[in-house]
Amino acid sequence: MDSGVVGVADPDRLGRTRLPDGRSLGWAEWGPEDGTPVLLCPGAATSRWLGFGAHVPGIRLISVDRPGLGASDPHPGRTFDDWAADIADLLAARSLTRPAIVGFSQGAPFALACATAGLTGPVALVSAGDELADPRFADRLPPEVRGMLDLAARDPSAAESLFATMTPDAMWDMVITMSGGTDREVYTTPEFERAYRRAMAECFAHGSAGYARDTLLAMRRWPFDIGAITVPVDLWFGAKDTSPVHSPDFGELLATRMPAARRHVDSDAGGAILWTHAEAILSTLTSRD
Repeated sequence: MDSGVVGVADPDRLGRTRLPDGRSLGWAEWGPEDGTPVLLCPGAATSRWLGFGAHVPGIRLISVDRPGLGASDPHPGRTFDDWAADIADLLAARSLTRPAIVGFSQGAPFALACATAGLTGPVALVSAGDELADPRFADRLPPEVRGMLDLAARDPSAAESLFATMTPDAMWDMVITMSGGTDREVYTTPEFERAYRRAMAECFAHGSAGYARDTLLAMRRWPFDIGAITVPVDLWFGAKDTSPVHSPDFGELLATRMPAARRHVDSDAGGAILWTHAEAILSTLTSRD
């Protein structure tokens, strides 16, 4: 476990970048402005406010709210291609060229969409939400997850409406219920719980539609070819992760689908490995060519 263990802190800088179509994306930054830039695609139902690795020197972490979440304007009906286009515009506006990118949990496919579009350097997928709609996972998923996947495939509008019933308090309760003791110990520390719940509250500032769209996209088949990703990809999992919506095989199948992927499974970590092992994740990511 890294020194500092959790490493969450309020952002050093907050901002919004206006896109060519008039919408704006909200972002938060930690670290020196001349540090090595690393984009973060946050996990489900959280906003730019929840960073990681605040104690890691030399890293300029940039967490970006997806449309309809937090400080980013809504974009009804958006797709993964729309998200990649938004990130391309953000990078151009902020003079960033192919930064490294981290996708945590449900943020993983959004990071992969950017990598597939050729927008990023090395990729880290942490406690990644896998492509659960892949038929190879059909027999490995709990019935309730399988039911949601079936609904998303059969009736996307109904699934999106169901996902839109989520609230910040319900999300917190779900995360704590699904987490094992290793992760609950991290999530319920006062410092982390304050940051996590604040990020959840800000995520729903526009209502629940942004979260619902994210979840629908993540739970359907991914419409991009991750086999075309040639930049290095590191997948990080904790063996004590009990979440039913992360990768059922800790990314084993996911890693085989990308030519330059490496998988790390830590026997002592849980799904909170993003925070407990931030230094290892970031140092590995920024040393990859």
